[in-house]
Amino acid sequence: MHAMAAPIADPSSDSRATNAPEDAPAVSIVVPVRDEAENVLPLIAEIDAALHGQVTYEIIYVDDGSIDATPDRLREAAATRPWLRVVRHRQSCGQSTAIASGVEAARAPVVATLDGDGQNDPADIPALLSVHGESADADRLLVTGLRARRQDSWVKRASSRIANGVRARMLGDNTPDTGCGLKVFNRSAFLAMPRFDHMHRFLPALMLRLGGRVVSVPVNHRPRERGTSKYGTLDRLFVGITDLIGVMWLKRRSRVPVIESDPEDNGR
Repeated sequence: MHAMAAPIADPSSDSRATNAPEDAPAVSIVVPVRDEAENVLPLIAEIDAALHGQVTYEIIYVDDGSIDATPDRLREAAATRPWLRVVRHRQSCGQSTAIASGVEAARAPVVATLDGDGQNDPADIPALLSVHGESADADRLLVTGLRARRQDSWVKRASSRIANGVRARMLGDNTPDTGCGLKVFNRSAFLAMPRFDHMHRFLPALMLRLGGRVVSVPVNHRPRERGTSKYGTLDRLFVGITDLIGVMWLKRRSRVPVIESDPEDNGR
C-alpha cells in the first residue's frame, strides 16, 4: 500500500482535529474537491436544501490543491454561510487524503461524504442518515450508496464493474459499489482505520476489519453537467492493485476481540 500523503494545509483554514463541543452539529458533510469551481455554489445550495430543517449540520469542503477558481468560489460561499467550513491543501494529495482531512476537521460524531462533481444527489443524504441513525450498531456501521443506474459512459461503467468484481471476490466485502461517494459513518470508526492512498475505495473492507457492518442503499446518480472528470477509465482497474493486496494482508492479520463482562463487576 502507498502511504497517504501528508497534506500541507493553508494557514488560513482550520483543519485541526477537534473533540465535538456541546453545540456541535449532528452531522458533518465532507466534500473533497479539486478544480470544481463551476460545481461549488450549485452543490452547496443542494446540500442545504436537502438538510435544512431536518438535522443540524455543517459542510466541510476540502480543496485538494485546486488551481482554478475553486478557492474563490469557496471563499464567496463561506462569507455568507457560517455552517460552511473550508480546509485547503496547498498541493494536491489525492481524494483519500482530502476526505481524511475533512473527517479530522469534523465537529459532528457522524460524517456523510459525497463527491464534489455534482453526480451524487444530496437529496439522498437523509435516507442514508436515517438507516445509520436507526441502527443499534451505528458506531461501527458504514452506509454506502449503490448507484443502480449510473449516468456514465459504458467504458467507465464496464471498468468500474470489473474493478468492483475483482475487489469483492478478493476481499469479500459484500459491497456491489464501493466507488459511490455517498457514504455515512461514525467519525470515530474512520479515525480508527489505517490510512493509505486510495483508502476511500476500500472503506467497506476496512469497516468489516473493525468488526463492523456495511449496508448498501440505492441512490440516484446524475450525469456530470459541469467540469471534467479527474480520473481516467482505467484508473479503477490498475491504480489500486497494490492497495488491494495490502488490504487483504490487513484483513488476514487483524483480530477483533469479543469483550466479556465480569459477572462480579455488576455493571460498574
